[in-house]
Amino acid sequence: MKRRIVLVVYEGFQLLDLAGPADVFAAADLVARGGYQVEVTAPMAGPVAAQHGVEVAVRTPLREVGGPIDTLVVAGGMTTMTHARDPETVEEIVRLSRSARRTASVCSGAFLLAAAGLLDGRRATTHWLVADKLGAWYPGVTVEADAIYVRDGHLWTSAGVSAGVDLALALVADDHGHELARRVACGLVVYLHRPGGQSQFSMPMSIPAPRDESLRELQAFIDANPAADLSVPALARRAGMSERHFSRVFTEQTGTSPGRYVERSRADTARRLLEITDHPLDRVARESGLGRPETLYRVFRRHLRVSPGDYRRRFHTKES
Repeated sequence: MKRRIVLVVYEGFQLLDLAGPADVFAAADLVARGGYQVEVTAPMAGPVAAQHGVEVAVRTPLREVGGPIDTLVVAGGMTTMTHARDPETVEEIVRLSRSARRTASVCSGAFLLAAAGLLDGRRATTHWLVADKLGAWYPGVTVEADAIYVRDGHLWTSAGVSAGVDLALALVADDHGHELARRVACGLVVYLHRPGGQSQFSMPMSIPAPRDESLRELQAFIDANPAADLSVPALARRAGMSERHFSRVFTEQTGTSPGRYVERSRADTARRLLEITDHPLDRVARESGLGRPETLYRVFRRHLRVSPGDYRRRFHTKES
């Protein structure tokens, strides 16, 4: 029997919060030969416009959706907080969650789950832009602002937009194992789902772009040449500055020190190598500029909260 997936949207929802998980479940259904059945519902039937105007045809309104449900997924969007104040919508989500084996949200959809009381006393995440607001509005929720997705019992929440794909892949892996999730990820040409505890950002991308063009060019050099000499003296020479002035300006414009940026960039390179190659750990450490496997291990634990070996076993995407 197919697992019934019910996706909840509303006027102003984020389209990818619907399309990403829906495509993951649809692809898993093809690969698993009948694994999932996807339904879309909203407070009202008819055309429902996403926040950028694209409309989705909804056949069944929330009040007419019955159970049982395998997985209830609530999308996020710019208007989520308005809908979280609508008692009828919130009550329907409570009702449907009671008939669901598990309940999930994408992005700011966590506000609807929180308004329904479903996240009280639980850990959750949401889009980093509204994570503080979620914690302020619903102090009973422990917000893990930097996680891609969080599982607390039968409740799953994810970060913004594309993290809904990671969430859906994690749900598929929970149902059918990591091999099926890997095959779905390969079919959709996305990375195999990232660890839930991994940061919502790639490491270099999470650093503000410097105002100084020469420093932006230097960042690009660092990211493209992880095994080069990226010591402060070498980078200061490349930037045409004294070491002291370079360190001060780089930190002022990026919010992090040159050494910290280099370490995070090298960790990001190592992460990609572990995902797409079969290189042994000593080669990954060498090519990423981290030098030794011991350093690779320490950096991975610090930035990704997982060992390099565990990361590779779970998220390697190269075909065997």
